[in-house]
Amino acid sequence: MADRPSPTASPVPADDPVSTVLVVGGMTCAACVGRVEKKLGRLEGVSATVNLATGRAKVSHPASVSVAGLVAVVESAGYTARPAEPPAGPPDPIRPGEHRRPPDGPPGSGGAEERQERDRLLVTTLLAAPVLVLSMVPAWQFRNWQWLCFVLAAPVAVWGAWPFHHRALRGLRHGTATMDTLVSLGVAASFAWSSYALFLGGAGEPGMTMPLSLVPSASDGVAHVYLEAAVGVPLFILAGRWLEGRARRGTGSALRSLAELAAKDVAVRRGGVERRIPAADLAVGDVFLVRPGERVATDGTVVEGSSALDLSLVTGESHPIEAGPGSPVIGGAVNSGGLLEVRADAVGADTQLARITRLVEDAQTGKAAVQRLADSVAAVFVPAVMSVSVTVLGFWLGAGADRQAAITAAVAVLVVACPCALGLATPTALLAATGRGARLGILVSGVQALERLKHIDTVVLDKTGTLTSGRTSVIAVTVPADADADADAGEVLRLAAAVEQRSDHPLAHAIVAHAHRQGDGRPLPRPVGFAAAPGSGVSAVVDGEEVAVVRPGELSGIPGRLREAVHAAETAGHTAVLVRVGDVPRAVISVGDTLRSDAYRAVEHLRRLGLRPILATGDREATARSIAGRLGITEVHAGALPEDKAALVATLQGHGGRVAVVGDGVNDAAALAAADLGIAMAGGTDAAIGAADVTLVREDLQALPDAVRLARHTLATIRTNLVWAFGYNLVTLPLAAVGRLDPMIAAAAMSASSLLVVGNSLRLRTWKPSRPRAFGHGSGRPRTATGWETAS
Repeated sequence: MADRPSPTASPVPADDPVSTVLVVGGMTCAACVGRVEKKLGRLEGVSATVNLATGRAKVSHPASVSVAGLVAVVESAGYTARPAEPPAGPPDPIRPGEHRRPPDGPPGSGGAEERQERDRLLVTTLLAAPVLVLSMVPAWQFRNWQWLCFVLAAPVAVWGAWPFHHRALRGLRHGTATMDTLVSLGVAASFAWSSYALFLGGAGEPGMTMPLSLVPSASDGVAHVYLEAAVGVPLFILAGRWLEGRARRGTGSALRSLAELAAKDVAVRRGGVERRIPAADLAVGDVFLVRPGERVATDGTVVEGSSALDLSLVTGESHPIEAGPGSPVIGGAVNSGGLLEVRADAVGADTQLARITRLVEDAQTGKAAVQRLADSVAAVFVPAVMSVSVTVLGFWLGAGADRQAAITAAVAVLVVACPCALGLATPTALLAATGRGARLGILVSGVQALERLKHIDTVVLDKTGTLTSGRTSVIAVTVPADADADADAGEVLRLAAAVEQRSDHPLAHAIVAHAHRQGDGRPLPRPVGFAAAPGSGVSAVVDGEEVAVVRPGELSGIPGRLREAVHAAETAGHTAVLVRVGDVPRAVISVGDTLRSDAYRAVEHLRRLGLRPILATGDREATARSIAGRLGITEVHAGALPEDKAALVATLQGHGGRVAVVGDGVNDAAALAAADLGIAMAGGTDAAIGAADVTLVREDLQALPDAVRLARHTLATIRTNLVWAFGYNLVTLPLAAVGRLDPMIAAAAMSASSLLVVGNSLRLRTWKPSRPRAFGHGSGRPRTATGWETAS
């Protein structure tokens, strides 16, 4: 897809760079990746990042360079290319029984070509199996067995290996050499030598037998045939690539999982009539129905009904979320309870599911710094291997060795040298990790963000909306020591809420909502003579009694228990209001922003990961200190303006810190952009999410340490992949060069190398964060909230 309109149709200034994604076909190894990137990079102002696993090239180029021109450059390198199609919204749902590659995935991974690859592999297996068995089991070598093997091997060496020959010839026309060049030369050399040995070298004599040897040898003076290499090399590589393709499609399952979340059709009410329409036809403002078991068709607001929504597949929330009138809902969530009527607020590309899809797609085109080094090595690797092969052949012949042993060593060098694993080391791990992260509610913008996430040592945390819920609510209702705790507190709360239901103040909304939650289902009484005194409070007559909800003011006439509640609220940074019935102080209601239930555990996990937590908030000192004290955070910056937060980040970086900022508001955007890594919370503003490198989609602060663990585990997997890929070539190439590796075994080892890399990456799909089980009972741990506070 193109991140912006194509240059040919865009009014963007000519010197303003644009970004375009191309789907590139014909790439088989890291050398191909390097060739495409090098060709595109030769254009002035153009840079490209090519992903072998997805077959996509993300190109940054001036608007004066057309997309058609980019496609032509890729084609001039011997590959196919086309612009990726921009998704208008969530991917189309996959119907039961339908198999489809991810949108704009690697060419050749679609159904028809996949079946063609499978059929070629099956026929090659049927023809090659007898050749391998007869060549490796001398007891079964009947009279003229070698000629049967020749007849069976010929179609394998020509038709079975044709994809390698075709791509090698195409590369030759464009002056390039890739993995396919090595395979093609290896198969051709093995088959040509065997044909020479059979027709001219004496190996075709009736009764000839060939002893089993996994190491090339010509010491017995018999002209050997290497038909097992001629069929084994294409067989093992075809099998390896087929399995590798299946595994790569597995690592890229994130987009298919997202596609399956999209509803196919929806029941909508228009003009008072209910009818089912395709989900793509929904418009903003439409009211649609979500029955139990159905998926929410698009983002919206509940108009009527209540239910529990399962968001586990969308945001990673482990528990169903209650939804009622006024509650926002996310497209893709599953309705677990009653009937809901929902008003559509966003459709198509504006939905959260579409945004998640775009973030995952963008993340999967990235490339780690260490992978860039690997690709640079791979770009010169194939020509170097061909040079080594020619050198080995010349050395063996010059040293007086037998011709067939010299040719076998040279062929083994060609076959065993596989840069495929180098090209797959990072993208397969990244595909699996970003997909797993999306399922856990962690959206990462790319591999560079993963690298920075692994290396951060300081986390600057916002308070409101990050460590706290961001919603004003009742913290506690305190009644005098001589009161009947629950009964009196409940009754006073009911009277206060009856007065406050006429007020538009946020504190009033919190008190009314709390009274409804704590009540017995009875409606609140109607107040009479409501009056509001700005800056003081409200009053009214309820059930014949004068009720006032006011600021505490002078505390001398308030019972000791209530005075303590006022002081505790002020110390904690909460707001305390006094409820008077008549002239008698009856209760103190503490209202404020509540700490997230998972905040303590999340901060503790960050500490255990070796990170330094810092609280930076625009709130007042008392509130910030109270929150920090409960979480065990010792470094607090209160009253911080947006520019103060950005300056704090710069100061920490100036002292050598690698800083991550976690926030959710517009006031956090500057700090998020200035930090080494910006992390936005799920309910954050578009400005915060736009400035962030990582978005935590699920409403669970525990996703933050989970993201750090995922980054560390992913980069450890990438390092393991690259160590194996480099180590494999360091070991096998010398063995092949000295004649200690049969070409058939070399082919099997080469395929196994790629499969091991992909298989290691696949483990990330089932990764689960391991969390500490036990916590201390220090003063930083928050107490469990209770409904009322009374005297002991």
